[in-house]
Amino acid sequence: MVSFSPLLVVAAALIDADGRVLLQQRPPGRAMADLWEFPGGKVEPGETPEAALIRELEEELGIATHASCLAPAAFASEPLGDRHLLLLLYVCRKWQGVPEARHATALKWARPAQMYALDMPPADLPLIGILEALL
Repeated sequence: MVSFSPLLVVAAALIDADGRVLLQQRPPGRAMADLWEFPGGKVEPGETPEAALIRELEEELGIATHASCLAPAAFASEPLGDRHLLLLLYVCRKWQGVPEARHATALKWARPAQMYALDMPPADLPLIGILEALL
């Protein structure tokens, strides 16, 4: 049996009043550069997934939200070299502040149906259909 070290990552589908989802573009020089992804990041030791996502949204986008505003929506599982990515996706419709690209090349609001045409990381792709059904 092959053993993988799990990598727990959280991401948010920030939904605006028009039913669009915020995506960010990965910067050059990083793994999967230029791909569009849901904002979020790694869960650090001792953090809950919700606390990690609140921290990541503040660091990456400069917005604030609360755990009660994060609704678990879906997960994705994807091999990632010698690690195994487990991506937890939350839907968030309430936050304070205006998202800004602090660590990303660009931000884009898109409807789930439009996401199929974007270059996205493999783990994000199966989540599009789930978001399309939810919205």
